[in-house]
Amino acid sequence: MDENEIARIVLDICFEIHRTLGPGLLESVYEEILCYELTERGIPFERQKGMPVFWKDIKMDLGYRSDVIVAKKVIVELKSVETMAKVHSKIVLTYVKLSNKKLGLLINFGAPLLKDGIVRLVNNL
Repeated sequence: MDENEIARIVLDICFEIHRTLGPGLLESVYEEILCYELTERGIPFERQKGMPVFWKDIKMDLGYRSDVIVAKKVIVELKSVETMAKVHSKIVLTYVKLSNKKLGLLINFGAPLLKDGIVRLVNNL
């Protein structure tokens, strides 16, 4: 699967979750259900994976923690907030670049309409 196929599957799952449960739950609830659905579909993922940051010759073992990395290709960051700040997109783009991935999805389950809470962030895709 390429990044776009993975993104389509993740978004289909997220739309189903949002349609069924709506906004207002904790981010961890949406994350748990997303991971359950990925497992049901046989799609590999890593959850709350600590990622290193390199500075000059120094490796910092835990520079950041990604919510979900799907099929080692797509970083998925989940929010459950009324309004996303501009910095949320910048943070996810930094995660995508630092991990040498091509695609990141920022998904805000707090949005009344989920389509308004999705940001796609690309790095040389």
